[in-house]
Amino acid sequence: MAIDRATVDRIMDAANIVDVVSEFVSLRKRGTSYKGLCPFHDDTTPSFSVSPSRGVYKCFACGKAGNAVNFIMEHEQMTYVEALRWLANKYHIEIEEREMTDEERRQQNERESMFIVNEWAAKYFQRILHEHEDGRAIGLQYFRSRGFRDDIIERFRLGFCLNQRDAMAKQALGEGFKEEFLLKTGLCGKRDNGQYFDRFGGRVIFPWISVSGKVTAFGGRLLDSRTKGVAQKYVNSPDSDIYHKDHELYGIYQAKKAIVKEDRVYMVEGYTDVIAMHQCGIENVVANSGTALSVFQIKMLRRFTQNITLLYDGDEAGIHAAMRGTDMLLAEGMNIKVLLLPDNEDPDSFARSHTASDFRAYIEAHQTDFMEFKTTVLLKGVDDPIKRSEAISNIVKTISVIKDPIIRATYIKECSLRIGIAEQTLITQMNKFIRSQREEDQKTAEREARNQPPPEPLRPAEPTERMTKVEQLLIEMVMRHGEEVILNTEGQDVNVAQFIYYSLSEDGMSFQNGLYNKVLEEVINHCDEPGFKAETYFTHHSDIEINTLAAKLCTDRFMLSPSMQVRQEEDSLKQQVVHLLYDFQLGHVEIELQQLKRELKQCDGDVEKMMALMKSIKDYQELRNKIGQKLGRKIVGIR
Repeated sequence: MAIDRATVDRIMDAANIVDVVSEFVSLRKRGTSYKGLCPFHDDTTPSFSVSPSRGVYKCFACGKAGNAVNFIMEHEQMTYVEALRWLANKYHIEIEEREMTDEERRQQNERESMFIVNEWAAKYFQRILHEHEDGRAIGLQYFRSRGFRDDIIERFRLGFCLNQRDAMAKQALGEGFKEEFLLKTGLCGKRDNGQYFDRFGGRVIFPWISVSGKVTAFGGRLLDSRTKGVAQKYVNSPDSDIYHKDHELYGIYQAKKAIVKEDRVYMVEGYTDVIAMHQCGIENVVANSGTALSVFQIKMLRRFTQNITLLYDGDEAGIHAAMRGTDMLLAEGMNIKVLLLPDNEDPDSFARSHTASDFRAYIEAHQTDFMEFKTTVLLKGVDDPIKRSEAISNIVKTISVIKDPIIRATYIKECSLRIGIAEQTLITQMNKFIRSQREEDQKTAEREARNQPPPEPLRPAEPTERMTKVEQLLIEMVMRHGEEVILNTEGQDVNVAQFIYYSLSEDGMSFQNGLYNKVLEEVINHCDEPGFKAETYFTHHSDIEINTLAAKLCTDRFMLSPSMQVRQEEDSLKQQVVHLLYDFQLGHVEIELQQLKRELKQCDGDVEKMMALMKSIKDYQELRNKIGQKLGRKIVGIR
């Protein structure tokens, strides 16, 4: 099914760009716009800007731009219709749909099908947990034995998979889901004899939910009575087109708003740690669940906050987990605190025995920065000079990964005071680490460069290339200012779109890009309607190709510096349009000249044809010179 135009308009009118982007990126108000880290490239300084007045976003570094729909499409890898449905759901808008065309059906891709299967499976596991006798007696009883309330079980969409190893597979196939997607999501497997089996049979289920609320994968846990001596207490979905474990964080969907509000995130190790802390009242918590912390996960968190507290068990495994993530977090610009809980305690058990206020008070009183943590762990009881020097070198190497030189210098001074070694000695060692890392980065860059094809030599722009740019600038004028009046002839107002349309028609010209001709024609057909605004019309357009074009072109000025914006305003809109039309004419003339010169070379001694071509070339050259003269002076009127 596809969404009708009236519903699209209601969705676009309701969508607040700041509200939408804030679901995925932590934004800070700067003047009339909002700033944050770009989610589309490896951003280290806030280069991502959102304009609530214009309803658009723009990254000044990577160039990504668009409106609320484009953002959801790009960030969540959704189709246009999926993004509209996402927004409609967010703003509680009922969708009126029409039957999809065959072409639209073909555009349904594999990722969509996998998400659909996972969503069905999540509901199936929930239904089994609450409605099947085994689900209630085994799965629900297990969750309640862990102290989880019903509202928390519902919030995290916990479920149960029956011990009958092919029950879910049969149900899914019976409801028409394809074997291909049951296997690709890892929900089911297939034996050599052709029999299906459920990957999560006999386990309680923890769905992995993405930042946008999509079910990407599942974790399944054997119940306590069956875990003794079992190597795989937990089984997780395999990597797929929609799930990469080192890219995901358990609980991020439920935690994202609290993370922004508190400007801090707590990192724990397991599913139940996250759930127990939520039930306790601490919601800004996520887990990496058994994988080493990855750069992808850190970058996801950094869009919401730069402050992180590693909250782990106080045993050897917890210490190791905290140690291995420190350097990576610091390198990505995170501010780190570490808290190791008392012996025989983990975040799950601690949360169940404390209130939220008590838990927070304990964290505030006992968390330490990475320097104190590493110094305590690495130097405690170490008297051997060699081992002590290795430990100090490890601490200095950690400090060396910090990008900010002032923060780096502050930690070096603190390290000197803590361990009693001259600051200059530590600085010398730190600089060695920094140089070594830079050399390694340079070697990596050189290796990558050797694998890249050589750049093409610079050459003058061809007439067709210049024409492409001029066409884009003209259609940008149409999309941004199409309805604005720039001329009055014999008492008749002429707007930008009409002026361009009449000028091109008079010279028998049109855009080389067919989409641009369609855009211009639509403005001509609608510009007399009361309240028509070209920019709003096209950024809300139901044709995704036109919608995407409008989102890009209508944000071009958004990335200009203030001084450039002022210079553009100094020229009137009419003058800009006239200049562009002269450029467009000039481009046509140059293309014709290019073609005539090619034909002249192929005359093969035909004198009469040569003379005719030479005359045409001379006429076009004279026309080109006249247009060039007009472009070379300030245009104050239309001749």
